[in-house]
Amino acid sequence: MLAGLFLAVGLVLSAMLATTTWLKVKNSQFITVKGSVQKNIESDLVIWSGSFQAEAETLLEAQHGIRENRERVAQFLGGEGVTNFTFSPISIEELKATQKSADGFVAQRTTGYHLSQSVSVESSDVDRLDRLDATPLVEQGVIFTVAPPQFIYTRAGETKIEMLAAATRDARARAEQIATQGGRAIARLHDADQGIFQITPLHSVTTSWQGESDTASRLKTITAVVTASFLLK
Repeated sequence: MLAGLFLAVGLVLSAMLATTTWLKVKNSQFITVKGSVQKNIESDLVIWSGSFQAEAETLLEAQHGIRENRERVAQFLGGEGVTNFTFSPISIEELKATQKSADGFVAQRTTGYHLSQSVSVESSDVDRLDRLDATPLVEQGVIFTVAPPQFIYTRAGETKIEMLAAATRDARARAEQIATQGGRAIARLHDADQGIFQITPLHSVTTSWQGESDTASRLKTITAVVTASFLLK
């Protein structure tokens, strides 16, 4: 009996909602709806980077070590067909040790030098850099750390224009379906506001009103939303 009662209440609410929508459309001069579209894309630019280091008791020895490691990194990248790489300036850190003297005073003394440098590549050859493996450098004794690559879609600007137009068309199609319930028809677009435009990892359900701009994933989904108002006939 309860199941039947709930079903009856549901049918009544549905009928009330449909009637309310019909009345609003029937008596209004405007109808406002949201339109949305999605597009799956693949990044066409990658930024790959890594860092290496050298450490020694004297600054001169540390400089020799970082130079040798830089040469190994350059040879490795060149051997992998990567040529447009750039090195950052060398960062120098002075290593200190605390020492307590016989009279109880605590002092610090320099024990060595730690030098670090990074290398970065910006390329449209996404396949090559996506599969680049720096293990051979480690096997040569280079302490090399690879940062997560950044995957960029460079045509986001022009794609945004196309997708906002498509989202507006989707909004019109939705508006026409709703207007038909009230025996009305769409006359023309009155105004439109851009809503969410975001780039997220493929199949992601993440939504942000500020708009996401994913750079961690090679394959992405672009979502565009438009809120549009149409005049009714």
